[in-house]
Amino acid sequence: MSIAPKYDSQTIENKWYDYWMKNDFFSSVPDERESYTIVIPPPNVTGVLHMGHMLNNTIQDVLIRRARLKGYNACWVPGTDHASIATEAKVVKKLKEQGIDKNDLTREEFLKHAWDWTDEYGGIILEQLKKLGASCDWSRTKFTLDDDMSASVIKVFVDLYNKDMIYRGFRMVNWDPEAKTTLSDEEVIYEERNGHLYHLKYQIKGSNDFISIATTRPETILGDTAICVHPDDKRYTDLIGKTVIVPIVNREIPVIADEYVDMEFGTGALKITPAHDENDKKIGETHNLEVIDIFNEDASLNSFGLHYEGKDRFVVRKEISKELEEKGLLIKKENHVHKVGTSERTGAVIEPRLSDQWFLKMEELAQPAIKAVKEDIVELLPPKFKNTYFHWMENVRDWNISRQLMWGQRIPAYFYGDGKNDFVVATCIEDAVTLSRKRTNNDSLQATDLRQENDVLDTWFSSWLWPISVFNGVLEPENEEINYYYPTRDLVTGPDILFFWVARMIVAGYELRDEKPFDKVYLTGLVRDKQRRKMSKSLGNSPDALKLIEEYGADGVRVGLLLSAAAGNDIMFDEDLCQQGKGFVNKMFQAYFGLINNWEVDASLKQPAHSVKAIAWYRSRFNQVLAEVEDHYSKYRLSDVLMSSYKLIYDDFCGWLLEIIKPEYQQPIDPKTLAEVIELFEDNLRLIHPFTPFISEELWQSIADRDVKDALCINTWPVAGAIDQSLLNDFELVQDIISGIRTVRKEKQISFKNKITLSAINNEKLSNDYNGLIMKMGNVSQIDTVTEQVSGAASYRVKSNEYFIPLEGNIDVAAELEKLAGELKRAQGFLVGVQKKLGNERFVSSAPEQVVAIEKKKEADALAKIETIEASMKALKG
Repeated sequence: MSIAPKYDSQTIENKWYDYWMKNDFFSSVPDERESYTIVIPPPNVTGVLHMGHMLNNTIQDVLIRRARLKGYNACWVPGTDHASIATEAKVVKKLKEQGIDKNDLTREEFLKHAWDWTDEYGGIILEQLKKLGASCDWSRTKFTLDDDMSASVIKVFVDLYNKDMIYRGFRMVNWDPEAKTTLSDEEVIYEERNGHLYHLKYQIKGSNDFISIATTRPETILGDTAICVHPDDKRYTDLIGKTVIVPIVNREIPVIADEYVDMEFGTGALKITPAHDENDKKIGETHNLEVIDIFNEDASLNSFGLHYEGKDRFVVRKEISKELEEKGLLIKKENHVHKVGTSERTGAVIEPRLSDQWFLKMEELAQPAIKAVKEDIVELLPPKFKNTYFHWMENVRDWNISRQLMWGQRIPAYFYGDGKNDFVVATCIEDAVTLSRKRTNNDSLQATDLRQENDVLDTWFSSWLWPISVFNGVLEPENEEINYYYPTRDLVTGPDILFFWVARMIVAGYELRDEKPFDKVYLTGLVRDKQRRKMSKSLGNSPDALKLIEEYGADGVRVGLLLSAAAGNDIMFDEDLCQQGKGFVNKMFQAYFGLINNWEVDASLKQPAHSVKAIAWYRSRFNQVLAEVEDHYSKYRLSDVLMSSYKLIYDDFCGWLLEIIKPEYQQPIDPKTLAEVIELFEDNLRLIHPFTPFISEELWQSIADRDVKDALCINTWPVAGAIDQSLLNDFELVQDIISGIRTVRKEKQISFKNKITLSAINNEKLSNDYNGLIMKMGNVSQIDTVTEQVSGAASYRVKSNEYFIPLEGNIDVAAELEKLAGELKRAQGFLVGVQKKLGNERFVSSAPEQVVAIEKKKEADALAKIETIEASMKALKG
């Protein structure tokens, strides 16, 4: 195998991903091993890879690759979501560009366009995930509109309907006038916006008097059917029962009394528009008021809008306020900040609208899901999200599951008449005919006599079944796969869909299988830029994910993302982290190809004592870090796992072990040291493989010719060994001694090529067995033990030991003394300032205890520094 001297990430990534796929390493079938299952949060079928996907799927890949190495039957199920609103909007936009209006197409014609779009653009994101290194079982790829997935959705709908859990009702819903569909409460995002509060005059019939009301939506006066006041409001007692004239419309409406009205808000008089406000609708039902809907489905005004018919609601708001002002009916217009509901999908301002919709009763279904999280049967990580979960679930409302779209699972309700309840619910038209005949006592009724509901189901109504339906657990609840892979192990997702998706999957798990769908939910944070702004196209701060991979390599990007990705905390993404990841990958590459692989072996050489010590230390250090890593994994602190592994390889292995054991320039190495270092390097590769799968496989395969069955991807996790704490403690002292030598050399500008002697006052005993190691790493000719300070030497301390490096012949003593004199003067000046502050009784008595403690520490540090400088000067003077 020819190896390029420089790490070529694209070539190596393509090579090993193809190798893994060719050998079917990611596939899983039930066997005797314990399963470890993750189902991917299915991205929109027409989506493309963004930073959130990169983070989320890297975390999943880390977990599944480690599980594979740990000997589990690891199964990561990929797939995509049909995303009703988003996909239909894209198809409609494309048709519009071609001069085609969706409304001119039959359902079948539109769906053909939608499937053509999906076939052309769908699944791109899954191919992009392969570039990231995602080790999914691609043979299991599912789409929420696959035939079996849709059949599962329809079956669940029918079963829940037959349990009286689903009903059809005329309700006030959240209407998205851009997507022209309803939304669930959870799909509405409330934003504070600047608007106006309009104070209007309604003339009291039969008099010249007026009653004033305040509204943020003057256009809705066209749908007013009453004015409501509080029955105890003495200002309006005489008006209750009278009628007033609606401005512009000139419609007479009654003044009614209801305790709902807040006497302190506005004028204390409330306009009632039952068709366009939830609370107004309730008052309207109580008082049997007329309902006048003034809007078309795109939020333009209909014929009840009079001369404003066909105009957009916001255009009408401006124009009608002007007309009211001209007619003397606008008292005043005030600036007003209020919360406005917007569509989570399109951003359009939501319009409350009365409509026949389908709902799922949630209160009873939610109880097992609440209990599961409360008792940590399903564990949320980090736990801080439990309160959010409980707030939603304990205040859950019935779920509006119908959408006025074509793309999705069509609701299996079949109407046999024009009455409100003239329908049956069935999994197929044949069953619908049978049920309709029975319901109507009309045996001659045919399929052509039935009309299926036009609405489709909310996309979440398919994805809430995901962990079950991907294993066909709805249609065949006792099949081998569902019983083997379910419940799944981990779910990795964002807290923004904790209720939309996570909570509903838990609900579905208990309702359909009386069992949790997963053990743990790892909630990632949002990926933000380094200015803490949410990444978005409009801000131009969201990097192209594939370009990042191209520039830094997949492993580099994975490391960069996870270095700062603590569970549940937002990630401040900085490309410098990817550069750091790329540097780490290159460090491993060079460690092998730049050093280990280039060493010549001399079989006659014995293993040096310093190599024996260094290898024994690194084994203990590796086992120590492995224990840390296992603990971090158990707590899903993946950023900490990576940081521990990174430091072990970068600092301990490359920075210390390799430097200690490497032979002198152009000299050979002994065979025992090389074999043991390669063995340790292989353990490093096993440890880091989940994070950097490509470079680790490349190095693993370069070390030796491997059989397919010995590939790192399907190898084994490192086995924990003994930890010699005494050895680790000694080595920490050795490292500090060597670091001290290097610091003195740098500060005193003593070339590393020049051998030096080292004298030590050893209060903490260190075995002479380490002398050879210190001498090699510090280029020291001899080490002497002394009992008194050495004159004419630079000194430094390591714990209670003191070390001396003679300076005579190595430096200009006079220049060094001058430099130290300057440092001493600065330190003494600093000390005077601190002591002056501490001598001020007023400061000491009034300043916070923590502030005083900081000043005292400054004093102690300054005194210690002065003592060290004076000692160095004394030593130099001899």
